[in-house]
Order: sequence, then C-alpha cells, then structure tokens
Amino acid sequence: MPRYTAPIQDVQFLLHEVLQITGTDIHGYADLEADFTSAILNEAGKIASDVLQPLNRVGDLEGCRFENGVVTTPTGFKAAFEQMKDGGWPGIDLPEAYGGQAMPYLIGTAVGEFFSGANQAFTMYQGLTHGAASAILAHGTDAQKNTYLPKMVNCDWTGTMNLTEPHCGTDLGLMRTKAEPQTDGSYKITGQKIFISAGDHDLAENVIHLVLAKIPGGPDGIKGVSLFIVPKIHAAEDGTLGDRNAVSVGKIEEKMGIHGNSTCVMNYDGATGYLLGQEHKGMRAMFTMMNEARLGVAMQGLAQAEAAYQNAVDYAKDRLQGRDVTDVKNPDGPADPLIVHPDIRRNLMDQKSFTEGARAFLLWGAMLIDQSHRSGDAAAEGLISLMTPVLKGFLTDKGYDMCVQAQQVYGGHGYIEEWGMSQFSRDARITMIYEGANGVQALDLVGRKLGQDGGKHVMAFFELVKDFCATAGATSDEFKTTFIEPLKSASKDLQAAGMYFMQNGMKNPNHALAGSYDFMHLFGHVCLGLMWARMAQAAQTALNTGQGDAAFYETKLATARYYMARQLPATKLHLARIQSGANPVMALDAEAF
Repeated sequence: MPRYTAPIQDVQFLLHEVLQITGTDIHGYADLEADFTSAILNEAGKIASDVLQPLNRVGDLEGCRFENGVVTTPTGFKAAFEQMKDGGWPGIDLPEAYGGQAMPYLIGTAVGEFFSGANQAFTMYQGLTHGAASAILAHGTDAQKNTYLPKMVNCDWTGTMNLTEPHCGTDLGLMRTKAEPQTDGSYKITGQKIFISAGDHDLAENVIHLVLAKIPGGPDGIKGVSLFIVPKIHAAEDGTLGDRNAVSVGKIEEKMGIHGNSTCVMNYDGATGYLLGQEHKGMRAMFTMMNEARLGVAMQGLAQAEAAYQNAVDYAKDRLQGRDVTDVKNPDGPADPLIVHPDIRRNLMDQKSFTEGARAFLLWGAMLIDQSHRSGDAAAEGLISLMTPVLKGFLTDKGYDMCVQAQQVYGGHGYIEEWGMSQFSRDARITMIYEGANGVQALDLVGRKLGQDGGKHVMAFFELVKDFCATAGATSDEFKTTFIEPLKSASKDLQAAGMYFMQNGMKNPNHALAGSYDFMHLFGHVCLGLMWARMAQAAQTALNTGQGDAAFYETKLATARYYMARQLPATKLHLARIQSGANPVMALDAEAF
C-alpha cells in the first residue's frame, strides 16, 4: 500500500531560509517564527499521514454513491471531515470575524499541499468551500456574508462553483441557465450544470452553490452572465435551516480518478437564488474563486507528484533487479536494488527536482498573494496575475508527467491496481483539465497576461531575475557558472520568445497562439530555474556558516545542479518551436485530419 509523509523539512527551509518570511513587511508574517510554523506543519502532517492517507485508497475503490436522491461519500470520509473541522483547518486563513484563524494564505497553501498529497479527492470538499467563501467575502453584501460565511468557514456548510453546462465549457457565453427576477429581489434559477465537484454529499448539512446564469434581457455572450448564491436548503439570516430548494442531483459522473469526490450533474428547476455582486458582472465575481482555485489546482499537481515520488523511491530502494555495471552493491543478494541503475536515478531525479522546485514556486506565488492582499501591493498583484496560468498549467502538466514516471519505476507492478500507483496518475490527470484546461491557460498567458498594463508585469519579472543574477552571481565563480549563467540563458530564451510574439503576432495572431503552450512551459522552466538558484544560494549559505543539517543542504545543492544541467535547457527546445511560427501547425486543412 502507498504511504505519504509530509515534506515538513523542505517547507521549513523554503519559508525561513529561501523566502525569509519573517524579514518581510507583509502583515502577519512577523509572527511566523520557525517554531510556530513547525508546530502547524507537524500537526497538519500527522493528520495527512494518519487520517487522510489511509482513506485515499478507500475513496478510490468505493467512490461516492447516489441512491434515492441521496449522495453518500466513501467509508470514513465523514468522520475524517469532522476531525478536520474540529481542528479548524478549513478556515485556517479565513477571517476571524467569521470563525477563521486569519493566518496568511501562505500557511494555508503549505498545509493544503499536505492534505492534497494524502488525499486529493477528500481535500477538494473543503478546498471548494474555501473558494466559494472567498467569493462571497469579496463580493457579497453584509447580510450575505453574515448568513453564509460563519457556516462555510468551519465547513458546517460546504460550497461549490457551477459554470459548465452540457453544451459549453470554456465558452461560458453560450450558457443557457436563466435567472428570472422576482418581486422580492431574489431570482428563479433554471438550467443544468455538469462536472460540479462536491456537488452534493453527506459531509455537511447544507451546500451553498455559486451558479452562473443569465438574466433575460441582458447583454449577449459573456457580458450577460451573472453570479448567484443558490443554497441546497433555504437558510435564515441566523443560519437556521428551512425548506429544501429546487436544486437536485441528476447523477454522479463516472470519472477516471478522484472517485472519492462527488462530481455531480446539478439540476436547477426554478431554484431560489440571490445575486452575488452586480448584474451581468458574474465573471468578475467568479474569477475571485477561479483564480484561487487555479493556485489550488497547481498545488494538486505538485502534491500528487510528491506522493508518487515518495513511493517510487521506496520501491527503487527495495526492489532487487539486475547488477550495478560498475560494482556489485548487494553481494549477499541475488541482485542489486533498482536505485543503483543510472536510468532509475535519472527518473527519480526528474521527479525530485520538479517537486522541490515546484514547491518553491508555489509558495512564492502564495507569498505574492499575501503581499497583494495584506499589504495592498499592486506590483505583487500584477506579478501573481501573470504567474497564475504558469503555475496552474506548468505544475499540473509536469505533475502528471512525474506521476507517470513514478509509476514507471515500478515496471509492471505500476500498472497493477493493488500497488496504488495508478491512482496518483489518474487523480493527477484531472488537474490539467479543470479550472480552465491548460491550453486555455496558455492562451490566457500569451493573449492577456503578457501584454497586461503595457507589459510591465513581465518586464518586472525579467528585472527580478536580472537583479538576482547580479547579486547572487558575485557569490563565487562556481556558483556563477553552475547556476547564474544557465538562469541568464533561460531568461534570454523567454525574452526572445516574447519578442517573437511582438514582432509577428500583430501581423498574424496565430503565430502567437500556436506558440502559447510552449511559452507557458518555457516560462515555467525559467521560474523553476530561478527557484532552484535561490534554493542553492540558501543551501550554500547554510553550509558556509555551519548551520542546520549538512546532508540536507548538500542534497539540495546536488538536486539544484541536476535541474540546471538536465531540465532548464528545455527552454531552447520551446523557443525553437515558438520561432517556427504558426505555418507548420496550421498547414493542413481541417478535412485532412
């Protein structure tokens, strides 16, 4: 059976030695001393390993049941959900005024990785609720906040987001769900939504749906979409529950993975809903939830890769296959362990260098969110807006790839369900699709984010890389050669790709759009290169001053060298593809496929 251990030491290293959080001026960060964050992370790690991870396989095998209009979650989920609630984990970074603990988003992200790595399907119930609560917090009236947030922050009530319909996914302007205004100020919501994660279940007494719908007579397309709060059960302002609303489950979707999460078809038959935010401004309100969800999905890609990697390492050390070509390592056994073979090492180093680099990137992104929200930093807001599609697209694409590579270490056993490795791949696969498929993330990056505010945010990123290289490059000749020069080269590739879009995209937009996916990955590699250079600098400083666990820092440096030598050069491949333009991509007529 697979196991999971929270990477607490690595997170502590990132928080206190790389990001140096207590030295920033972000509100609340001064309180995040190492002993304090260690206590939180250790407790979260215990819950992840002892409570959630044992239920991961249970959820995969049992799935959710839908009988007589009632959705039931897998065995053990309800008790675990109550334990999570009792610990206050769902509201760890939500406002105290509504029952949360008001910790930084950074801490919520760190513990969220642990929970998701242990059991992604389970963690989605509280994760989606967090996103819905954030949307109500940002756009709701005082009455809406007071009615819904105290119950949602502690997950007595859970939340969902309802966008997709059978005939439209990304193109939400095509939606047919209607919202008819009523004399009392409410609306009657009629339509069908599909792929609704945590759409209904037995974990909470109420489900608060955030539903996109069109008010008749509004603008055509996406400009006519509004957002509504539609509770499963009507609730009074004091939280007292009343009658059942006219919303029901049509069926539970049969999925490739995340079986423990109830992905539902939801039917709205004149259900009572309440406008959230302004009429015809639904996407503005929904994107509060969507942007948070995209960071959460990036975290899921990393978390599944980490869990798969841990088990692949265990197997590679234990499984005896073949002999080391240079020297027998296990003379008393019939063969040497898999981990002696260079190709297995390559495979594991790919995984290790990705997961640790991705974790640094994710936590840096969470820190930018705190810097924006807690300190009102507009530059940080612009930078995380630019980074969001990179985080979501790159971390989920590569996270899935790493799960497949971990499965490969097992050989044939990786394809056998009883070993549990296929679940990591199946659960990770959805992350590339939901909350905006990765192709859409790439289009958003190139089509919107790159030129946003006159391109000042991407220029700020290049300046950030340049400043780091100038400062860290003076550390030593070896550091400059190993880390700074490769990072500079990769950054130049990214700049060259952006220049190609500027010079050719105006004449033919397809030249930019055809290269958008490669650009997203090129950008992702540069970001991980920056993170690895920063981690290498912190590790070298620790070794030079004789502090901490020397073996940990030596390992960190070796992994950093691997990424710079073996992974970062991929930027040149992506640049070559981008500069080939749209012609090879668009050469065939549609009929020729």
